[in-house]
Amino acid sequence: MHPQVLTDRGLAAAARDAAGRSPVPVDVNVSLPRRLPEAVEVTAYYVVSEALANIAKHSRAGRARVLGLLVDDTLIMEIRDDGVGGADPAGGTGLIGLADRVAVVDGRLSLSSPAGGPTTMRVEIPCG
Repeated sequence: MHPQVLTDRGLAAAARDAAGRSPVPVDVNVSLPRRLPEAVEVTAYYVVSEALANIAKHSRAGRARVLGLLVDDTLIMEIRDDGVGGADPAGGTGLIGLADRVAVVDGRLSLSSPAGGPTTMRVEIPCG
């Protein structure tokens, strides 16, 4: 299930909408030259939504950032926060579930979250 804004206006608008609902202030810079395949947009939206929920729930961040761009027909999404770090995929199923969801569309998820922060999640999804 995804929001109507994603269907109607695309990933950039949907990412701004998700950020607007976050209790942590989020800067959004998603610049895409065109609409992407539906499976890519839905997956990327899900990643952004879940990452922002995790930031609000676990990071103790004061601010977050969502970046998105298309590079050589690959969507790059980066979600970063200035929180305490320490996110660990082995600590629960949430991050593993995100990685699995990205893998379904032949994408990759990487995570950097040293103790003390910051945490950066990067997703690369081919669009061709």
